[in-house]
Amino acid sequence: MKKYFYSVLLVLVASFQLVAQDEVISLYEGKAPGSEDWNWQEAQMYSDLFKTEVVYNVAEPKLLVFRRNNPNGTSIIIAPGDGFQTLSINREGIDLAKELASKGITAFVLKYRLIHSKTNDPAQELIDNLQDRDAHYKRTSALQKMAGNDCKTAINYVREHASEFSINTQKVGVIGFSAGATVILESVLHQTSAENLPNFAASLYGGPTEELLNAELPSTQLPLFIAAASDDQLGLAPKSIQLYNKWLAGNYPVELHVYANGGHGFGMGTQNLPVDTWYLRFEDWLKQYKHLK
Repeated sequence: MKKYFYSVLLVLVASFQLVAQDEVISLYEGKAPGSEDWNWQEAQMYSDLFKTEVVYNVAEPKLLVFRRNNPNGTSIIIAPGDGFQTLSINREGIDLAKELASKGITAFVLKYRLIHSKTNDPAQELIDNLQDRDAHYKRTSALQKMAGNDCKTAINYVREHASEFSINTQKVGVIGFSAGATVILESVLHQTSAENLPNFAASLYGGPTEELLNAELPSTQLPLFIAAASDDQLGLAPKSIQLYNKWLAGNYPVELHVYANGGHGFGMGTQNLPVDTWYLRFEDWLKQYKHLK
């Protein structure tokens, strides 16, 4: 009986290690370039409006690390979304990181820079700002480049510290949700060196700018996974199709899943719909490219 108890205890401890956050890494020494005068403090709250935890006022970009003791060599940087105003840190970040870590992938949740929220209800601020979507996009255009640089810096960091995390430098991927999809596409389509170009990428219900959609494809045939819902409340499903067509026209490897229902921001949520299992299709796709067994 005692032996059985200890066996169960060991399994529970091992399971906890699979999903526990390992460490927090600051991406820059000191202030991030381009936002040296930002002095607001990062905060987190439960949003009744979005029904999930959100992070806001990120001025110092960080990586949250999730891994297990025997990683498979693949790493994925996860960029949550929410209009560059907040980060849906659980549903589009930590929950996926835990799932991937349980399969042996070393996952990094990226807290990239966001615009300054002036109230204690950043989710409502975002909804208000999106009433004039063009103005909001114009307001955040410079920030999108900053956040893209945060993603490139994260890719560099992961490769430079590959031995510490038991990572294969040729198996570094990125996945982004909504605004986070724009962030990861900055690293794919506006890369500045081979060191900050990922090996594969995934875009979830993103709304890439015309600039990104018209940018040159990366120099290597980078595989891309795309998923969206037809009933996206922001009307962004056509953007995913445009992105798919861009990859297809270049004869680059690409896979697209468009669900009938799911709305915008389905992430790792549960709606009792086929879209709930999108991440299993993503894992199938990873297996196809030998990033997951």
